[in-house]
Amino acid sequence: MTNSLSKTAVANMNTRKARRVRLVCRVFFFGQGDFEGEGKIVDLSTSGCLAESEVSVTPGMEFQLSLFLLDHPWPLRVEKAVVRWTHGRSFGLEFVTLRPAQRERLRAIVMKANA
Repeated sequence: MTNSLSKTAVANMNTRKARRVRLVCRVFFFGQGDFEGEGKIVDLSTSGCLAESEVSVTPGMEFQLSLFLLDHPWPLRVEKAVVRWTHGRSFGLEFVTLRPAQRERLRAIVMKANA
């Protein structure tokens, strides 16, 4: 995998703050103005995720996210996520602002997947 990723992307992936779990789900993201996109989450942690989308994003962009996980019929909402790196149609997101109930839900999902 590292042969196809830029050195910056690999360095950013290596500075992850939390253990990630493989989890695939749909994601919608919304940015400033009319910017919006759809994609899929490939892996997830309590502090961020790896996403893929046909919509082009750049490092530093900020989004609101709706993650459609299997634990509940309604999406998990992330109030603020920041794009930390990109490579092709893949990008890393850091979850900057989550409400406490959403953070707890996320923590429970990751812990269950690690069990």
